[in-house]
Amino acid sequence: MDLKMSAVLVVHGGAWAIPDELAKASVDGVKTAACEGFSVLKRGGSSLDAVEAAVRTLEDNTVFNAGHGAALNTDGEVELDAIVMDGRTLACGAVSSVQNIANPVSLARAVMEKTSHVMLTSRGANQFAESIGVPTVPTDKLVTEYERKEWEKQKTYVTGVMEDFNSQWAHDTVGAVAVDSAGNVACATSTGGIRNKMVGRVGDSPIIGSGGYADNFSGAVSCTGHGESILKVTLARLILSHIEQGKSVADASRLSLKHMGDRVRGAGGAIVVSPSGQWAATFTTERMAWAAVEHDVLWYGLDPNEKIQEKLAQ
Repeated sequence: MDLKMSAVLVVHGGAWAIPDELAKASVDGVKTAACEGFSVLKRGGSSLDAVEAAVRTLEDNTVFNAGHGAALNTDGEVELDAIVMDGRTLACGAVSSVQNIANPVSLARAVMEKTSHVMLTSRGANQFAESIGVPTVPTDKLVTEYERKEWEKQKTYVTGVMEDFNSQWAHDTVGAVAVDSAGNVACATSTGGIRNKMVGRVGDSPIIGSGGYADNFSGAVSCTGHGESILKVTLARLILSHIEQGKSVADASRLSLKHMGDRVRGAGGAIVVSPSGQWAATFTTERMAWAAVEHDVLWYGLDPNEKIQEKLAQ
């Protein structure tokens, strides 16, 4: 069997009640990012390079709440969180509450590769960014007109979360997982957090084992949804522990999301890939934009149980 065939990449654009007016742009965005990431794998690139490329594409797309298009905190500032993890060595890098960086996922990777630490936060993350020549971007360049208006509308964090997960409003972490032709897995997750969150609030996204985890012995996961709930059940690691016990990637995801719902009443989603190239995109929110590429076939969906297939040009 051609080992190159086993390369798989899956992305998500956030699990929430994506309104109809954002549906097409969300699906188009994840499809583009999945193809971008997979092209790295096709050229013989590593899973780590592929997930970074895919997430950068999503960060640059204002439809998604990460990088350009991020949510504003109570002070009207942008604070971003991201993680990357290499399943081969368990090396990982993360940034939290970093301000005004266009591509936090690449800064997270720099933390992994250029420091002896795993996570840098807030002022320290920004100082590090500056020291390696990563430019800062003014808030008004990162924030959309739409986000500014929504932020004005609901100035308190509590109503934000109540609306997010009851009437279910704006929420969208982005993420990617991949396995490359050498059988190495990797994950990346990036977010702008919850609109009107407290200054300094950090959700699940940059936290190892919650927003993401990758280990060649079990697989790679990127999570999305209500950050506080995901943290409480360490969702990414929980999914992989089910896989380690012999469950399929789909069953492991379903069981773990069900547990989060039962135990802490949290909704969310996850994308998973195993070292053998099994993959799943699963969610308990109303919708999750996701896309996957394997064997030059593009799969994608938005609504529950939706799985559309498209053949890619060779």
